Amino acid sequence: MNPFAELAESSLALDCARKPAVEAVIARFQTEHGEAGSPIRAIHHEPATEGTFAEIPPGVDGRIQRALARRGIVRLFSHQAEAFALAQQGSHIVLVTPTASGKTLGYNLPVLNSLVQDPDACAMYLFPTKALAEDQYHEFRATVEEMGSQTRAFTYDGDTPQDARKAIRQRANVVLTNPDMLHSGILPHHTRWARYFENLRYVVIDELHYYRGVYGSHLANLLRRLKRICVFYNSAPQFICCSATIANPRELAERLTGVPFELIDRSGAPRGEKFLIFYNPPVVDRQLGIRRSYIQETRRVALEFIERDLQTLVFANSRLATEVLVTYLKDAFDGGPTPSESVRGYRGGYLPRERREIERGLREGEIRAIAATNALELGIDIGSLDAVVMAGYPGTIASTWQRAGRAGRRQGASAAVLVASSAPLDQYVVEHPDYFFGRSPEHAYINPENLEILLAHLKCAAFELPLRDGEKFGPHDTAALCQFLEERGFLHHSAGAWHWTSDSYPADATSLRAITSDNFVVIDITGEPKVIAEVSFPAALTTLHEKAIYLHEARQYHVERFDYQERKAYVQRVDCDYYTDAIDYTRVEALEEAEGEVLGGARRVYGDVRVNRQIVGFKKIKFYTNENVGAGKLSMPEQEMHTTAFWLHFPAAFLTRFKEYSSSEKQSAIAGLGTALRTVASLLLMCDPCDLGTALSAEATTTFEPNLYLYDTYPGGIGQSAPLYRMAPELLRQTAELLAGCGCEAGCPSCVGPSGEIGKRGKEVAVRILKELNGPQ
Repeated sequence: MNPFAELAESSLALDCARKPAVEAVIARFQTEHGEAGSPIRAIHHEPATEGTFAEIPPGVDGRIQRALARRGIVRLFSHQAEAFALAQQGSHIVLVTPTASGKTLGYNLPVLNSLVQDPDACAMYLFPTKALAEDQYHEFRATVEEMGSQTRAFTYDGDTPQDARKAIRQRANVVLTNPDMLHSGILPHHTRWARYFENLRYVVIDELHYYRGVYGSHLANLLRRLKRICVFYNSAPQFICCSATIANPRELAERLTGVPFELIDRSGAPRGEKFLIFYNPPVVDRQLGIRRSYIQETRRVALEFIERDLQTLVFANSRLATEVLVTYLKDAFDGGPTPSESVRGYRGGYLPRERREIERGLREGEIRAIAATNALELGIDIGSLDAVVMAGYPGTIASTWQRAGRAGRRQGASAAVLVASSAPLDQYVVEHPDYFFGRSPEHAYINPENLEILLAHLKCAAFELPLRDGEKFGPHDTAALCQFLEERGFLHHSAGAWHWTSDSYPADATSLRAITSDNFVVIDITGEPKVIAEVSFPAALTTLHEKAIYLHEARQYHVERFDYQERKAYVQRVDCDYYTDAIDYTRVEALEEAEGEVLGGARRVYGDVRVNRQIVGFKKIKFYTNENVGAGKLSMPEQEMHTTAFWLHFPAAFLTRFKEYSSSEKQSAIAGLGTALRTVASLLLMCDPCDLGTALSAEATTTFEPNLYLYDTYPGGIGQSAPLYRMAPELLRQTAELLAGCGCEAGCPSCVGPSGEIGKRGKEVAVRILKELNGPQ
C-alpha cells in the first residue's frame, strides 16, 4: 500500500473514533437548545455530502496524471476541472469554494502543466503570510517529487538566508512569497530577476478575501508595479486567485489586478458533517443588559471539547483576549491529567521559531488546545482539528466560515461554536441567524487611489524603472504626481522620463500592512536582555505604555520603560492577578465636504476630517472577575491624522422635533446611535469594526448642532466613507431594526450602549431620531 493510502486510512479511522465524542457535545447543546431562555441561539447542521467529479482533462500532461494516480487522485472535483479548462484558454480565474475543497490543486494543476511542457516557464505564488507560503511550498514540492520533475520551487521571504537568494534568483521556476517581500525584496531588484520575469507565465494569489482595506489597497498598487516590470521584460502572466466566500470576488480580483476575470464558485468537493452553534451568554442583569463574560463562557465551552480529548482551536479577536484565554485554559489544566504545556497561544508578535514549533505540535497532536488570533485563520496545515470555539464574532461571515472550517478539514464530523460578546455586532449576528446563514451580503472594499498609498508606490515604481512621459500608473496620469515628487526632491525629469534621484530606498519607508511602518520591539530585562516580541505602532500605544501589563504566552510582564523615540519597550516578568486596558480620548473636526444632501431633516455628508487621539490613562482589570481594581493617568504623545469620514449633521431645526427631551439626553442618544451605526456599517462594508471610528462633536455655533462621525481609522482613509454615504438609507434602516430587535429596556452593550452611559431615555431618543431620519414607512 502506498503511503498516501495508509495516511488516508489512518485518518479515516481517527475521524470515526472521534465522531461519538463530537456528537456527545452536540447532543448536549441540542437538548439545551429546546429549553426556555437557552443561550443556544441556533444550531446549523451541514450533513456530509458527496462530491461532484470530472475526468482528468486529456490536456493534463501524462507525468502529472501518473503522479496524481500514485496519490490516489484519479478524478478531479468539478471546480478543479473547470479551473484547468479556463486556464488553458488563457483566462484569468478567481476560484471561490469552501475551506478544504481542493483549491490548492485547482491552481497547482494548470501551473504544473505549463511548467512541465516548458521547462523555462516560471510562476509566482503570493500568500498573505510567510507561514502559509512555507506550508504550501511543502505541498507543491511533494507533488513535484512524485512526478520526478526538474521543476525548481523555493520560498523567498525575510527568513530566506542571504547565501540562498542568489541561487533562487538564478534557478527558480516557482517562487512562493508574500506581498511584503515582493514589495521590498524582489521588485526593487528586478534586474537580478531578469530571467524569471522574462518567463513569468502565472501569478497565483491565494486567500484573496484577506486583501481588503489598507492591505488590499497596497496590494493593488503593488500589482500595478509588478505588471509594469513584466511589460518591461515582455511577459504577460495569467492571474489565478482563490478566495473564501464574499459577495464580490470577481470585482475584488479585477480591482486588485486591473484585468477581467472568470468566476468559478460551485464547489465539487465532498464535505464532512459539520455543526455550527451560536451561543449567546445568559443575561445576568436585564435592566442593564449585562451578560456573562464571553471570555469565561468561551473557556467553559472549550473545556467541554478538550475534556473529551478533542483537539480544540479557540479564536479570539485581539491579542489581549488571546493571552487572557491562554491564561484561563492553562489554569484549568494545572494539576490535572493533561499538562498545561499542551495549551499554547498563537498570534502575531510571536517570534518565527516559536510559531513553527506550535504548528508542528498541533500537527503531531502534542498540543491539545490553542488560543489564537486570526493568524491561524488562513490555510496553514495544522492537522485535523475536532472543534473550533470563537470568542466573539470575527467581523465578517467569510472569516467566521474560514475559522469554522479549520475543524474537520479531513472529512470527519466537526463542531464550531460562536460565543457572542456583548458588542452590538455580535448580538446582531447571533440574534439574526437567518442573516448569517443566508447568502453572504458582504463586500470587500479597497481604495488603491488613496493618495498616501498611491504616492508611496509611485515612488517605488520610479525607483524600479523611470516613469516615461505619458505613462499611466493604473488609471492615473502621472505627470502632476511626478511634478509634486520632484518638488520634494525625489524625482528629476530628463530625456522624456522621470528618474529617481533621492538617496533613500522607498520600499523601506512603506509598510503594506498599515500606512505607518513603525514597529516596537519588546525587550525582556528580567535576566539577560532578550527580544521576546514585536508590536505594531498602533497596538504599542495601548499595550506597551509605562505601567502596562504586557501578556505573552500567559506570562505577565510589567512595562518598565516605553522608549517612544527608539521604538522599544523594556519589560520585566511579574506574577500578578490583573491585566491593563488603555483609555483614549478622540476629537474629530471636519475639514472639507466632498458631497452632502438632506436626509430626513438632517444632512448626510462625506469628506475629509482631522482626527486627534491621545492615550490618557489605563484601567487595571482583575482576571476572572473583570473587576476594575485600579487606574492610572498617562501623558502619551497626541496622534493626529487626516482621513475621510461619513457623518450625519443634525441642525437645530431637526433637534427641535424632540422638545420633550433635554439637550443632554439628545446628545447621549446621538452618541449611542453612533455605536449602533458602527455595528451595521461594519456589516455592510465587510470591515473590521476597528477600521471605523466614531465620534460626536458639535460645531462652533450658538446652538447645539452636532456631527456624528464614522471615520476611517487610517491616514488618508481606505475608501469606506463614500460607500457609506451611498448606503446611508440602508444603514439607517438596518440600525433601526437592530434597536427594535434588542430586548433591553433602556440601552445595553448590544445596541446603543449601557443605560449608565447614555441615560435612562437614551435608547428611546435614539429610536425616535432613527424614525425621523428614515421617514414615513
